[in-house]
Amino acid sequence: MSQQQPLISHLLELRNKLLKAIGSVLLVFICLVYWANDIYHYMATPLMDVLPDTSSMIATDVAAPFFAPFKLTLVLAFFIAIPYVLFQIWSFIAPGLYKHEKRLMVPLLTSSTLLFYLGIAFTYYIVFPVVFGFFTSVAPEGVQVATDISSYLSFVLKLFFAFGLAFEIPIAVILLCWAGVTTPEELKAKRPYIVVGAFIIGMLLTPPDIISQTMLAIPMLILFEGGLLAARFYSKKDTEEDDEQTQAE
Repeated sequence: MSQQQPLISHLLELRNKLLKAIGSVLLVFICLVYWANDIYHYMATPLMDVLPDTSSMIATDVAAPFFAPFKLTLVLAFFIAIPYVLFQIWSFIAPGLYKHEKRLMVPLLTSSTLLFYLGIAFTYYIVFPVVFGFFTSVAPEGVQVATDISSYLSFVLKLFFAFGLAFEIPIAVILLCWAGVTTPEELKAKRPYIVVGAFIIGMLLTPPDIISQTMLAIPMLILFEGGLLAARFYSKKDTEEDDEQTQAE
């Protein structure tokens, strides 16, 4: 019975943290939902800017004009609330971490959030204009480009998540080296395989065109090199020394 009490208390605490995280997303969504159509218009601007003057976006489903902006606003609310969601996760796991682990996790959580936002900004301001400009320019003669708003939303969200996750590569490299799974030297030796793997991942995570695949693979390789540089400051040996110092204290 005494062993069940801590488990139940941890589950209750986890439930409270999850409720707070979900509540933060809903709160942001409620604040933004009034401008749902404006948000969608802003998201569609990269495509609208390259469409011919005689063309426009269309809605092939009856409910699409309502649900597409609604869905986009909900996803945007989650993106905005990510720092608070990560804070709830951090506050749940922090009591069980060593001092050196807390020193590591705080900057990692902060940098992972910033990198995710950077990936989204890179997608919107750099990738979208290039990709949409290419797609509209290669349309056969006599074919009018008129993208469905639901299809467009699925396309851009897929790219947002792909680039947002890809920009987390430095964090993954640091964690692998810090946990002792690998070392910067070993990753350097495997660089040719990582280059091939980056283009394969770009092929799997992006639409089937060489432009978006390349524009994902190249930043992944640059971020990988950045992760190698940062990983030099974290090693398994340093972790073990910190553990010994903590136990001695």
